[in-house]
Amino acid sequence: MASLNVSYILVVLFLTCGAVMATKENDQIIKENNCESKMRLPCVLEAFMSIFNTGSISNKCCGELVVLGKVCHSPLVKRTLENPLFKDLNPATIIAKSIQTWNNCLALIDSPSPSA
Repeated sequence: MASLNVSYILVVLFLTCGAVMATKENDQIIKENNCESKMRLPCVLEAFMSIFNTGSISNKCCGELVVLGKVCHSPLVKRTLENPLFKDLNPATIIAKSIQTWNNCLALIDSPSPSA
């Protein structure tokens, strides 16, 4: 339970405090595309955990991530990396996990569903 609380706090910081440290370019993209309101919080948590920690993302949340779009996904990840709370993370590793999560979700959403 404590792990979930920590994760929730990190996501809240991801969505709020990160704006203070973000580059103008990422902030502008995020604002112009209304990125912070396109996913439900449970899916934001899943995506966050799959990229910044160890976790998986459900099919439903993959769908929300794909609808969010790469135009929002990448700047949100980059903005989070700029937050001092995440200074000890290896940016190359996080970017790789971000790309992997995006590609896995895209493949899942684009693949035909089995016929009943």
